[in-house]
Amino acid sequence: MLRTHRRTHPSADLSRRFCAAPMMDLSDTHCRYFWRLLSKHTLLYTEMVTTGALIHGDRPRHLDFHPAEHPLALQLGGSNPAELAECARMAEDWGYDEVNLNCGCPSDRVQNNRIGACLMTEPERVAECIAAMQQAVTIPITVKHRIGVDDMDSEEGLAHFVDTVAATGCRTFIVHARKAWLQGLSPKENRTIPPLDYDRVKRLKQARPDLEIIVNGGINTLEQSETLLRDLDGVMLGREIYANPYLLAEVDHRLFGADRPIATREEILDAFEDYIGTRLAEGVSLKYMTRHILGLYQGRPGGRKFRRIISEQAFKPGAGLEVLKKAREEVSLIEYS
Repeated sequence: MLRTHRRTHPSADLSRRFCAAPMMDLSDTHCRYFWRLLSKHTLLYTEMVTTGALIHGDRPRHLDFHPAEHPLALQLGGSNPAELAECARMAEDWGYDEVNLNCGCPSDRVQNNRIGACLMTEPERVAECIAAMQQAVTIPITVKHRIGVDDMDSEEGLAHFVDTVAATGCRTFIVHARKAWLQGLSPKENRTIPPLDYDRVKRLKQARPDLEIIVNGGINTLEQSETLLRDLDGVMLGREIYANPYLLAEVDHRLFGADRPIATREEILDAFEDYIGTRLAEGVSLKYMTRHILGLYQGRPGGRKFRRIISEQAFKPGAGLEVLKKAREEVSLIEYS
């Protein structure tokens, strides 16, 4: 299969009005290809990739993607300006449309390497990193961060972080509207326990109208997205669209004004079957692709059976398209009985 390597495409439309969040172990290339079948305008993000993994590891494994995934941003984890600049150059050469620096992940592993949310306590270092990346590439460099960390929980602290980074020329800030507790809460708990504060993000935008402010965290519906877009430049959803991916099918029509029919679940699966068939021929195991579609029929008749058949059978050696076809047949039998 043709896979993007080196920039050969025209610049993508980088609207950040609706974004699919970077999610570790979830938003891989198969997931992103599937999501792109549902929405042409959503800006997709990779999983976070550390600078060490790119400089010392298997670059194609981390960077390769299908051309259909555009517009696509690479999220980097790191805190060394020179290393981040080197990785940003790789991203531009590989064909990515944006590079995003992770300043929001609260896991112990990334903290120990000065990656993620702990960088919010070092705004000057983040500014050095962003400046070095901007000097290395021509594509946009953006930042994803929290509204605060630990005892750094004031609006003044958030404003200082944003203003320090914005002084480099960075214009886009993706703000997870929860603070992060770096000690005492797991990454999963940090996604749910600290209270959401959308108003703080709105006030950040009101005070800095020249900056592009995208809000992330706890957004579960397009109705909620539309409400937040009255005051902010964009929204970013993660876990909800992974659990209920068909939500993406209405994004282009409702949030971008696209004038085309909304694809049915069956049409999406027809297209994804073509992709799966090609990748199976390349030696990719079925389970790595079908795990991303388990929620496609969430809330629909037959949805549980669809999920169960794929979950139980896709991991078996030699599993192929017959698994997906069986799951689809079961949905049809229940839905139209």
